[in-house]
Amino acid sequence: MDLKDLYRDVILDHNKHPRNFGVLEGSDAHADGHNPLCGDRLTVSLRLTGDRISDIRFEGKGCAISTASASLMTEAVKGKDRAAVQALFERVHALLTDDAATADPALGKLAALSGVREFPARVKCASLCWHTLNAALESGDATVSTE
Repeated sequence: MDLKDLYRDVILDHNKHPRNFGVLEGSDAHADGHNPLCGDRLTVSLRLTGDRISDIRFEGKGCAISTASASLMTEAVKGKDRAAVQALFERVHALLTDDAATADPALGKLAALSGVREFPARVKCASLCWHTLNAALESGDATVSTE
């Protein structure tokens, strides 16, 4: 299976069956994200145990790439501390925006997001959830926009 097939299959699967989708009761932090260009809106809520994300959920409505990216992100960051989440954000951001970045197998399913680079208008769709997560971790209650 080549990377394009992986990209298509992972995006379709996580869009149709998003993981960690829904309300997180008793969250410690949350942020709302909005991409006015295509109308994606999402809320990321998380529960922290010390410096570690012990639980995370997202809800909202968006395009397939936005929903799939949020689903993949929640799976990837659950159980990680803030430093690991920041490092992962930087790797994913490079994957989405830097043509020289390679899809490192250590990223697991997140490597499929490298396919978004072929659709520059969709990079904001894929990165919205990551910026929203960062805002939740920084302030505990925030709103972000990709514009």
